[in-house]
Amino acid sequence: MSIKVAGGRSEEGVVIGNTFDKYGSNNPLVKWMMAGFDGALSDFVSEAAPQTIHEVGCGEGYWAMTWAQRGTQVKGTDFSSDVIEMARGNAKARGLDPKMFEVRSIYDVDSIADSADLVVCCEVMEHVDDPDRALQALQKIVRKDLIISVPREPLWRLLNMARGKYLSDFGNTPGHINHWSTRGIQRLASRYFDVVSVKTPLPWTMVHCRPQKSHK
Repeated sequence: MSIKVAGGRSEEGVVIGNTFDKYGSNNPLVKWMMAGFDGALSDFVSEAAPQTIHEVGCGEGYWAMTWAQRGTQVKGTDFSSDVIEMARGNAKARGLDPKMFEVRSIYDVDSIADSADLVVCCEVMEHVDDPDRALQALQKIVRKDLIISVPREPLWRLLNMARGKYLSDFGNTPGHINHWSTRGIQRLASRYFDVVSVKTPLPWTMVHCRPQKSHK
């Protein structure tokens, strides 16, 4: 499923969306990596078996639309009004309700309106200026399951440098202000959730969590 993407644009000084349509790429290496990401995420979503999904930091809406087309009740939010307009356009082009996408910062999620059985937060924690506050906000809306994914560092930057990208920034992708090792993102998540399992599709770390008993 090819989608319109932000292409590295920024809003309020923050890079928004995807720099290119990695989901629609014909590059064999990109296709292989995205297949690994898709498989890991799909496994976790199947394990959660949610009736409702809220994708926080949904970008241009690829995954939210994928789940909606499978019949799941889905909401997607992102802080960027520009990227939400793109997501709504992508949804409309596929015959989906564009109102499924709303402008909302991760810090401003509502404990009632934004809660869902499964909350998905992919490729967000490397961008936020206060990861602890972000996880505390997610505690308010996760009913059963949470999935987080982040680029796996330092592998991510090494791969960027190997392909000649962002050399002046030592391979750091624009907009990445946090750099998570697999152990580091598990440590962060475990402060606020119980970590159920971890997958490492190259070059990401993906963590499946559930609410800690004291926060249920």
